[in-house]
Amino acid sequence: MASKAAVTAPLRPLCNFMFSNTNVTVTLAPSSVCFQQKRYRRFPKYVVRPTTRKPWHVRKWTEKKDEYLDASNEQFIKEVIIDKYAKVAPSPLKDGPWERNPYLRETRRTGVLALKLGSLLHWKKDGTPFYVTVLQVLDNHVINYVPPELYATYPSHRPHQGLRFGMQVVGSLSCDPRQFSKPYNNLFMKAGVPPKRWLTRFLVTPDAAVQPGTALDVNHFKVGDYVDTQGRTRDYGFQGVIKRWGMKGMPKSHGTTKSERKMGATGGGGDKDGIWKGKHMPGMMGNYLRTMYGLKICRINTRYNLLYLAGVGVPGLPHTFIRVSDTVLPRRQRNEEQMAEVAMPTWFPEDAEESLPEEMFADDVFQFTEPSLQLEAEES
Repeated sequence: MASKAAVTAPLRPLCNFMFSNTNVTVTLAPSSVCFQQKRYRRFPKYVVRPTTRKPWHVRKWTEKKDEYLDASNEQFIKEVIIDKYAKVAPSPLKDGPWERNPYLRETRRTGVLALKLGSLLHWKKDGTPFYVTVLQVLDNHVINYVPPELYATYPSHRPHQGLRFGMQVVGSLSCDPRQFSKPYNNLFMKAGVPPKRWLTRFLVTPDAAVQPGTALDVNHFKVGDYVDTQGRTRDYGFQGVIKRWGMKGMPKSHGTTKSERKMGATGGGGDKDGIWKGKHMPGMMGNYLRTMYGLKICRINTRYNLLYLAGVGVPGLPHTFIRVSDTVLPRRQRNEEQMAEVAMPTWFPEDAEESLPEEMFADDVFQFTEPSLQLEAEES
């Protein structure tokens, strides 16, 4: 669309010229001056997905050359790696734990990385069936903590956040350091833990910061808590409009040829002709970050570090990692009694006065060790 404004001026010569810096065309007519503004497309015609890493991220993978190693040499290298990360590397916990603060209403704790295993069927005590999603917290450690003053200088910081949050880096699944590059392995020297395959970050308040090198497990949460899960959806690739948007398609009879799965008309005519922005068309489907809010923890297994979340809406494929953190929904926040029982900043083994049970269920969930049917004898 173009906007025009005519201004009368006593100019006689006829000439056209353009201001290159303002994108304005000026046409001088014998008795008028016409200013015509040219508007250009502000966004790219096609959505280009980034396929390269961020410039501030270090290179992760490296080429592993072990073609000249036999079984004895391979075993020797493994022993050296274990000795380096288990004995020689200084632990950041040698100076003692950080100060522990009480849990407040505005406190935001760190989260964990969990492996999605699948879904199971559970029952409530009244017999109502419902599905749960099973997540396993595998080998989680805190890698680094960035205070709010330093995090404010990072590219990912948003101005509206101010100095309220710091950044907590959490890693999961220890791996062979020979698979990774040297700059990537150096990220874990401060925490004194082996290199992790997966890294993520959580925004935390300074009173809930966790010391690097601290282990995280399912005891970070309690049964009955509500959490938010974030993962990447299934990547379907390039799909048509029927699968991507659920369109009906063209008729399958009465002379239709090779158009059964086409979208039909893309735009109208007249003053509103052309293809409008946001028109549903074929394209890339899936592979987006999705967050599910307010999922209840119905069951916890402390032996295998399993979380059972109500529902099957957790994004991501099985055997993919999911971010799990305390929910941000206002109506799913903890009450005063639950706030007093929160592990701050996380759960430590010395906090347990007695051994924890292997299975912990919510109050309304049926336990498989309980009888499912009770019969009372009638009085004669």
